[in-house]
Amino acid sequence: MSLILAAHGTRRPGGVAMVGDLAAQVSDLLGRPVQVAFVDVLGPTPSEVLAAATGPRAIVVPAFLSRGYHVRTDLPAHVAASGHHNVVVTPALGPGGRVARIVSDQLIQTGWRPGDSVVLGAAGTSDPHARADLHTTATLLSAMTGSRVSLGFAATGGPDINEAVEKARAGGARRVVVASYLLSDGLFQDKLRDAGADLVSRPLGTHPGMARLIADRFRRAVPPSVNTGRGRPVRHHRPGAPTSLAMLDL
Repeated sequence: MSLILAAHGTRRPGGVAMVGDLAAQVSDLLGRPVQVAFVDVLGPTPSEVLAAATGPRAIVVPAFLSRGYHVRTDLPAHVAASGHHNVVVTPALGPGGRVARIVSDQLIQTGWRPGDSVVLGAAGTSDPHARADLHTTATLLSAMTGSRVSLGFAATGGPDINEAVEKARAGGARRVVVASYLLSDGLFQDKLRDAGADLVSRPLGTHPGMARLIADRFRRAVPPSVNTGRGRPVRHHRPGAPTSLAMLDL
């Protein structure tokens, strides 16, 4: 069985290494290798990794924090193009309480204090599903920290991260902290650092809880007859199902 972590991709060697290190941590937790694929910028692509897979079954975990274009459109297209007939794709890593707790923990480690204004810094999206997910994460983070949390985007859509930081200051915030909602280092993380905030948290892939979250995604997608370590698997899609792509609601 092939286990594949599908990430966005970056031209920064450090960002690529960070994703590779995250996959290595997940491999250690599961006791079997996890391959990395990238849906954009560089390869190998998910379709290439799946086409070369030797096992009868593959599980793909999208290393994305919301249900944007890459998760809902791009990744399924890669699966279809691969020709692999037994692929399970889990949901994106966010939104959810576990991801929000990781963001909160990164904020605390960065030096966040109660009373700080927080901007959740994401890559950005024009996809309404992804925007809804980001607002959900901001709401969860606000509940966990007690801070007012707004959104700021490093790339697509608005508000721009610089504008979001300026707006927070104009609203009377003594300190503004950007909570990175990015998986790995790269151009977008640089834009968060350059937005003029007092503090910027590290990418989420540097937190040990992210590896545990991804490992649990793999475990829960494994059929009961296959063991990849601790964790309670869920029932696999039934044999002979009309589609080769099973989207599991975890």
